[in-house]
Amino acid sequence: MSGYQIAAFLEPSYGNGSIVETFLAEFKRAAENVVQLLKEQPTIFAHSQNTFDGSGIRRLLSNKFELDKTLDSALKGAPRDRNGKISKEYLGVAIDSLAASAGLPPLGAVDQMDDIMNEAIKMFDAGDSKTVKEDEFKKLLTEILGSIMLQLEGNPVSVSITRSCMSQLLRPPPSCSRRRHS
Repeated sequence: MSGYQIAAFLEPSYGNGSIVETFLAEFKRAAENVVQLLKEQPTIFAHSQNTFDGSGIRRLLSNKFELDKTLDSALKGAPRDRNGKISKEYLGVAIDSLAASAGLPPLGAVDQMDDIMNEAIKMFDAGDSKTVKEDEFKKLLTEILGSIMLQLEGNPVSVSITRSCMSQLLRPPPSCSRRRHS
């Protein structure tokens, strides 16, 4: 709609051209301020795509030194019973702490990955023993990672993330907003 069309639309309502002219002048001034602020503080859009294909897990599993160091770190704060055994209930927490080293998202970040990770944990959580020795727990974690890797190699999960950091005019940051598409 042009300024003339707006004026033609508004003028009969107010019956006074000076009100319409004042409105248009104020609207133009506000629009110019928006343009100036966007020049000074532009809106930035960033798009990234992550594909979880098991390669990060393969890299971790192929380096025994790094794997052992990562497993030790994951179990450092693990609660243990009086015999020094670790509850299998801690498997999810341990896998989550290994996620970054294995090229995986944290649990709760990507629904499809949560399903894959939780299914692998359930598969290896079966058995009659509720607690296991540390070396058995590490073996379980390694097997869970291997299972996740095989699932991802056969069916990779792609996630697109669009981020926008808007000008303070539109919304005061301190952080960027995110939209996730999987």
